[in-house]
Amino acid sequence: MNKKSIKKSDKKNKASKDSKRKTVSKKEPSEKEPLLLQPPRGMRDILPADQPYWEHVRRVLSRLSYEYGYQRIDIPLVEYANLFTRSVGEGTDIVEKEMYTLTTRGGDKLALRPEMTAGIARSFIQNGMNVLPKPVKLFSMGQIYRYDRPQEGRYREHWQANFDIFGESNPIMDAHLIQLSYRLVTSLGLKNIQFQINSIGCSACRKDYRNLLVSYFESRKQKLCQDCKRRLEVNPLRILDCKEDKCVQVGSNAPQTVDHLCPECHLHFKNLLEYLDELNLPYMINNRLVRGLDYYTKTVFEIWADNNDGRNFSLGGGGRYDKLIKSLGGEDTPAIGFGLGLDRLVIEMKKANTKIYKQPTPRVFLAQLGELAKKKSLNIFSELEKNGIVVAESFGRGSLKSQLRLADKFKVEITLIIGQKEALDGTVIVKNMKTGSQETVAVEKLINAVKKILKNDVVVSHA
Repeated sequence: MNKKSIKKSDKKNKASKDSKRKTVSKKEPSEKEPLLLQPPRGMRDILPADQPYWEHVRRVLSRLSYEYGYQRIDIPLVEYANLFTRSVGEGTDIVEKEMYTLTTRGGDKLALRPEMTAGIARSFIQNGMNVLPKPVKLFSMGQIYRYDRPQEGRYREHWQANFDIFGESNPIMDAHLIQLSYRLVTSLGLKNIQFQINSIGCSACRKDYRNLLVSYFESRKQKLCQDCKRRLEVNPLRILDCKEDKCVQVGSNAPQTVDHLCPECHLHFKNLLEYLDELNLPYMINNRLVRGLDYYTKTVFEIWADNNDGRNFSLGGGGRYDKLIKSLGGEDTPAIGFGLGLDRLVIEMKKANTKIYKQPTPRVFLAQLGELAKKKSLNIFSELEKNGIVVAESFGRGSLKSQLRLADKFKVEITLIIGQKEALDGTVIVKNMKTGSQETVAVEKLINAVKKILKNDVVVSHA
């Protein structure tokens, strides 16, 4: 290749590189979105300071669900969206306003669960639980999501516990479930609890009642809020549950559901009230209570806490949903359930200054000095933990003085000290913090020496 060809080639390559540079330079660097160090609106962290309340709630729920014969079930946070539109109802606020919906890359329309009963019913059908001995009792706990205006105790992501019974239509199960809910809230230290009870009938008697209700509200339509005007077309029972003052006034003289029950629903409600009287549970018949979900039949109830300021705080509620399983494609299966809002329970517990769960406090502190002592202390910590002895430590701190200061802060009864000499000898210095005495003990005899000082009153860390 001659010099002219080489120069032409160099110019061509240079022009190509310049062109690439220009192309690259045309791309504007994308601006980074500001990082918001906070959760989305209506969602929050549950910090360590609040965890004792939550741990107490979880322990009470776990214990009573076992004692009342419920089995734990966990369902997905995400379900197909039409599961909720079919079960909860298209005319409900949950479906129309509050559901978090999404479409996957594959085109599936999904929703974050706005309540748990529909998913539990789906699982009941899918997994053939209808063949299990009746009644089938299921307990579940987890987050639910509703795109609603955040308020006290009602976040967009909030926690709920569900108790559901499948396969029994006798009203004694309604009373038994209400008894359980009362036991739960009182076990958490809450008092001044009252149940709001109503019956909204079955599909047969509700049809006539619905026509009567529509006729009543049609003549007063102009006095209703915009939402209730729409509800009059799609779900007139929800007007009774509206909290707007003008709708409350209009609904105060509306026909009452209990006056228009069929003989079967009337007898069911009558027997339920007799059971509640026998249990001496505090309840009040609330003719405006309908609950906001389409699947409810017959019994509906809510658990109210009196805040001593004239306001009633709903801690949860539930009712019968005898036709839900069949409407989703399963066998005709009567069912009843209720849900508790755990966020609201914790708020009420704080207000009432109730006793809460306390973690076992450490009675032994493990101090070490030097790299070899640190290595040996890991095994010693493990052996103490295996034997149910709760141990505090400070592996990251080098100063023995600072570690002993921390031991004083924990108010432990024993401090175990391992230095370079002890690490080589296979021994540990056992210091009794109450008497100030100390002795050197071989590692293989350490557990017995510690238990002897603690007088075998060992705090079990795996409770």
